[in-house]
Amino acid sequence: MHDIKLIRDNPEAFDAGLARRGLAPASARILEIDLRRRAAQTTFQEAQSRRNDVSRQVGAVKKQGGDAQALMDEVATLKERIAVAEAEEKDAAQAIDRQLLAIPNLPAADVPEGPDETANVELRRVGTPRTFDFAPAEHDAIGEKLGLMDFPAAAKLSGARFVVLKGALARLERALGAFMLDLQTGEHGYTEVNPPFLVRDEALYGTGQLPKFGEDLFRANTGHWLIPTAEVPLTNLVLGDIVDEAKLPLRMTAQTPCFRSEAGAAGKDTRGMIRMHQFTKVELVSIAHPDQSEAEHERMTACAEEVLKRLEIAYRVIVLCTGDMGFSARKTYDIEVWLPGQNTYREISSCSNCGDFQARRMNARFRPAGEKGTRFLHTLNGSGLAVGRTLVAVLENYQQADGSVVVPTVLRPYMGGLEVIKADV
Repeated sequence: MHDIKLIRDNPEAFDAGLARRGLAPASARILEIDLRRRAAQTTFQEAQSRRNDVSRQVGAVKKQGGDAQALMDEVATLKERIAVAEAEEKDAAQAIDRQLLAIPNLPAADVPEGPDETANVELRRVGTPRTFDFAPAEHDAIGEKLGLMDFPAAAKLSGARFVVLKGALARLERALGAFMLDLQTGEHGYTEVNPPFLVRDEALYGTGQLPKFGEDLFRANTGHWLIPTAEVPLTNLVLGDIVDEAKLPLRMTAQTPCFRSEAGAAGKDTRGMIRMHQFTKVELVSIAHPDQSEAEHERMTACAEEVLKRLEIAYRVIVLCTGDMGFSARKTYDIEVWLPGQNTYREISSCSNCGDFQARRMNARFRPAGEKGTRFLHTLNGSGLAVGRTLVAVLENYQQADGSVVVPTVLRPYMGGLEVIKADV
C-alpha cells in the first residue's frame, strides 16, 4: 500500500518509481479521486458544524417560545447534505483504496533497471559446481530409477504437477526441512512457528497476493484460501498491532506446505519437481525497524545461503531488476542453486525487503521510544529454503554413476546414519 500523502506531496517521484517498474503514471487519477474525497470531507465537516450551530439555535428559540420551524427545516436539509457528503467521501476513499491496492511497491533506488530477468545482476558465486565422469541425470530420472519418486501415482490422485515420494526420498525431504529449521532456530535466532495453512481474505490483502493475484491461489469452499507461502500467516501475525519497539526485530520461521495454481506457468517445467501445485518450504520472516531493514535483508539472505553452504552445493546470488521483482518487494535477492542435470542455476530462494508496503496494508506499526505517534514497521521474507527444490539439488549434485545418491554429511543424523540411497529393490 502506498502513502497517499507522499503521492500528494511528490506525484512526479511516484510516477517515476512506477516507470522504473515499466508501468504507466498513476498519480493523476489517484489525486483526482483524492481531491473529490477531500472536497466531500470538507462539505461533511462544514455541514456538520452548521447543523450543530442551528440545532443549538432551535433549542434557544423554543425556550423563548418562538417559532423555530425555519431553523428545523434547515437542520433537516443539512442532515441530508451530511448523508450525501458522507456517502461521497466513503465512495471516493474506497476508490482510492482499490487503485492503491493494485499498484506494486516502488523499487529501491539501488535496484537495477530492466524489463525482465535478462537484466538481473549477479552479485556472487559460492562453491564450485561438481564435475562428473558420467553424464549427470536430472532429478526426476534419478528419483524414478530409485523407485522412490512416482509422478503417475500422484497424477492418478491429483493430476499434473504433483508427486508421491516414498521411502528414503520421503525421509530425505523430511530431513532437509528439519535441518533447515534447526539451523535457523538454533544458530540464527528465528522463532519456530506452526501457523494455519488456511487464511482469510484480510491476510492475503495484507501481504499483497490479493486483489491482483487471486487466480494464482487455491480457494476453499469455506471462503478460506490455501496459503501460497508461510510468508502470509507469519507476516500477518502483526496485523493491526502496535509492536513494542524494544522487541524488534521479530524473526520467525515455519515449515509449511505451499499451494499454488501456477496459472501463468503453462508449459513451464512440466516435468519433475521444480514447479508444483503443492510443495514444502521453510520460510523466514522478519518484522523490523525501518532503520534496520536493509541490514536485516542482508542478514536474512546470508541465513538462507548458509543452508547450501552446509550442504556443500554451489550456488549464486543475484539481485532482481525492476521488471522481475515481486509485487510487494522493494528489493529482492534470488539464490540460485547449481543443478548439474539441467546444467544451469535455478532459483531456490527469494529474499525480499518490502519496506512499509505490507505494513501499511496490515496497519502494523510500532511506537518509537519517547514519541507519542506511531510509525509503520518494515517487513521482510525469504525462503530458507524451498525444501522440494533443495531435494532436487541434493539428488542432482550427489548422484553417482550407478544411480545411487550419497546423503550429504550434514543430513546423515536426520537419516538414521544412512550414507547412500540406493534403488528400492
